[in-house]
Amino acid sequence: MAKAATAKKAAKKPAANKPAAKKAVAARKVLIPARHGKATFLKKGQSIKVINTHGTQVVDCWAFNANDLREFMSMEHCRVMWARYPPKAGDFLYTNKRRKILKFTVDTSPGVHDTMMAACDRYRYELLGCKTYHRNCNDNMWEAMIQAGYHPSETPSPFNLWQNTPVDEGGAINQYPTVSKRSDYLVFRAEMDLVIVFSACPQDIMPINNKDPKAAHFQVV
Repeated sequence: MAKAATAKKAAKKPAANKPAAKKAVAARKVLIPARHGKATFLKKGQSIKVINTHGTQVVDCWAFNANDLREFMSMEHCRVMWARYPPKAGDFLYTNKRRKILKFTVDTSPGVHDTMMAACDRYRYELLGCKTYHRNCNDNMWEAMIQAGYHPSETPSPFNLWQNTPVDEGGAINQYPTVSKRSDYLVFRAEMDLVIVFSACPQDIMPINNKDPKAAHFQVV
């Protein structure tokens, strides 16, 4: 009896399953290579941070309803909803069905962005004198979407982040270098499940990227 009691006492109790301490792990930054594009999926409620890594880069941006690529962020519809040309932090971005797709929540830059100009394409560069193929935002969007497993039906007009192309009093559109600085960033929150696409604009003839396209980054936060 004594031996049994001793053995019973010596038996170890199974260790309790304690939850592992949570570690704060920042989502990795994703490179948008200079002159190329990247796409990623966002669930409703997730946010994404877009970083102007070098401060001089224009980034074209598109967003598509992940469940119906025929619905997409539309600059034409956004301008009607805002009743102005440029957006600002706090604004929603709208689709071609006039539904909210993103909320523009943070802008650490001076707030200079473009919603008027179409994405550059091969035809634009041919008109600018290029005799051979020139990388462009239109093709970047298609490549990035297809690489991510999506097949859009058209190229919507982009939200041109940090693009400094103001309209003057006479109605002319001017093209200037960015006024953003190194590491300026924007944050957008998904208002539906969506696919967001970024293109580090390859424009090196007009001055919008200081004629020297650079990489940028994004980070799901």
